[in-house]
Parts: sequence; structure tokens; C-alpha cells
Amino acid sequence: MSRNVDLTPFIALYAAMYAAYGVASPFLPAYVNARGIAPGELGLVLGAGVAMRLVSATFVGRLADHLQALRATLVACVALAALVTLLYLPAHGFSAFFAVSLLHALTLAPMTLLADALCLGTAKRAGFEYGWVRGTGSAAFIVATLLSGQLVAAHGLKVVVYLQALLLVLAAIAATRVPEIPHPPRGAREGGVATVLRIPAFRTMAAIAALVLGSHALHDGFAVIRWTNAGIAPGIVSLLWSEAVLAEVVVFFVVGPRLITRIGPAGALTLAALAGVVRWSTMAVTTDIFPLALVQPLHGATFALLHLACMRVIARIAPAGLEGTAQALYSTGIGAAAATVMLGSGALYAELAGGAFWIMAMVCALALPLILRLARLSRLH
Repeated sequence: MSRNVDLTPFIALYAAMYAAYGVASPFLPAYVNARGIAPGELGLVLGAGVAMRLVSATFVGRLADHLQALRATLVACVALAALVTLLYLPAHGFSAFFAVSLLHALTLAPMTLLADALCLGTAKRAGFEYGWVRGTGSAAFIVATLLSGQLVAAHGLKVVVYLQALLLVLAAIAATRVPEIPHPPRGAREGGVATVLRIPAFRTMAAIAALVLGSHALHDGFAVIRWTNAGIAPGIVSLLWSEAVLAEVVVFFVVGPRLITRIGPAGALTLAALAGVVRWSTMAVTTDIFPLALVQPLHGATFALLHLACMRVIARIAPAGLEGTAQALYSTGIGAAAATVMLGSGALYAELAGGAFWIMAMVCALALPLILRLARLSRLH
């Protein structure tokens, strides 16, 4: 393949995908709640969606590899997700929203993992940085979230359903333009999920990601509550949160690719885990604005740098023809870890308050010996 690959389809795909997430993520639960679903029932609806995403990601990723059609599977999933999103409009009652949530998760879950498999496979041969494309997605998420807030204020919560459906249609169109990655002949292709899981470097990398990325669940669920209870004004809370997302974008676009090239994936993973130790330790001991403002940008390391390093590892070690399966297993492992932490985070926070972040710091520290093992296994240092 020529190294002069047109990045426009990938840029358009990632911008539309993450904008679709951005317009709905803050407001879709509120929309469901406003349609008469009580908080307890809403928890069941959202929890069922999380469970379905874990199952769907693995199944569809494996199916796409089996069919040797990652792009076609991506287009089908995103187009179906656009249609399913519109089902939120006529839905009424717990049973209807439960069913729509399951279908929504089923069709949406494979979207980013299939896009990542296609993007990484093309980047590996064409010589561009995955981070440039993924950073576009993060930037689009920010813009879409800000825009949807304004539109909800003007037109009500229903607008997010229309916006997400429209953006998913645009993502499906963009997906038809990205190149399919070459697949080995069917007779030369071996294995599936078990084949990927038998790779020691993959298992170790997935465990590292599960620890460091899973530790974010407590922050996502309780950081704003802790800051608000400490008397931090909503405007300052928004700035602190925006700092983290902005750092993510900077790392994806600029810092991350260069740093990984210089110090290798294992070095980048080490920095990410250490950044997690510092970030969560600081949040455990203080709610003062100045130290919080100093550590929030570490999200660029604890999330973006770690994700880029893991993508670099997967690109190196995933067997040909099993790229979608490898991405699905990576995504499922992280999702399962985050769900586990989220399930226990309420009890931890109720018992320890800010002290619960000490446990998240220890979780990140547990990743350090695994990173040493990964470096030895795959010679990524």
C-alpha cells in the first residue's frame, strides 16, 4: 500500500463517531429519566447496556475477522445504531427502554474497536500516527458535548436523539470510504479468541490496561461529587474536567506519538501507571483547587498515553487476520474492569470518602511489575 494514504476518511469517521458519543453521553440518561423511568429502573437500563457492550464487542469483533470484512461490519453496525437510536423517541415504559438500550449497546459497542483495527492496520503499513486520528475524535467529543448543552437548553432533551442519529449516519458514510486491511488467505488463518489469549504479551498488556484505565471509574463516578461537597463552584469543576480532556487531546495529537517513539511502549506504560499513582494520591489527600489543577492534566498520561501505547503493542503482536478479535478482547477487558470498579466504588466512597482514591493509586502501582514483564516478553523497551 502506498504511504500516501488519504487520512480524510479516517478523520471524518473518528470525528463523527466521537461527536455522536459526545452529544448523547451527558444527556441520554436524563432523557430516559424524563420519560418516566425512575432512578432505580434507570440503573437497570444502563447496567444492561454495559453488559451488552461487553458481550457484543467480543462477538462482533470475532465475526468481522471470520468474515474478513472489518469495514463492512463497521458500516453495518453504525448504520443500525443510527436506526436504533431513533427508537428512543417512541419508547415508553421500562420494558421498551430496556429493549432499546440493549439494541443500542449491541450496535454501538463494536464501532470504535472495528475503527481502531482498520486505522491501526492502515497506519502500520502507511506510516501515519494513529494518535492524529484518535485525537480528532477526542476534540470532536469536546465540541459536540458543548454544542449539545446549548441545543438542549434551547430545544429540550429530545434533540440529542436526533443529533446522535444524524452523526451516526455521517459516521457510516465515512466508514465506507476507509480502506479495508488485507487479510491472509482463509486457509492460512488460524485460531480465534483462544489464539489471541494464548499470547503472553497480549494477556499482560490487557491486564495493565485494565488496572490503569479501570482505576478511572472511581474518578468518573465520584470526583465531581467530592469537589462539589468541598465547596468548589460548578464553573471551576467544569474547568478542572476540561483540563483533563484537553490534555488528552494534546497527548493524542502531539506528545504521545513522539514520546512512544522515543521511549517505547513499555516506557510509556510506566509513565502512565506512575501518573496514575500521583494523580489518585493527590485526589485522596486534598480538594484544594491548585493541586487538583496541577494533576488533572495527568489524564493525558493515565488515559491517552496508555491507550496509544496499548495500540502500538496490539499492532505489533496481533496475529494477521485477528486484528478485530484482539481489539475486541482489549476493549472487553477494560470495560469489565471499569464495570467492576464502578460496582464497588459506591461502597468504597461511602466508607472512605476521598480515601478511596488511595486504593486506585495502589491499583495503578500493581501495573508496574506487569510492565516489566511485558518488556521482557515482547522486547518493547
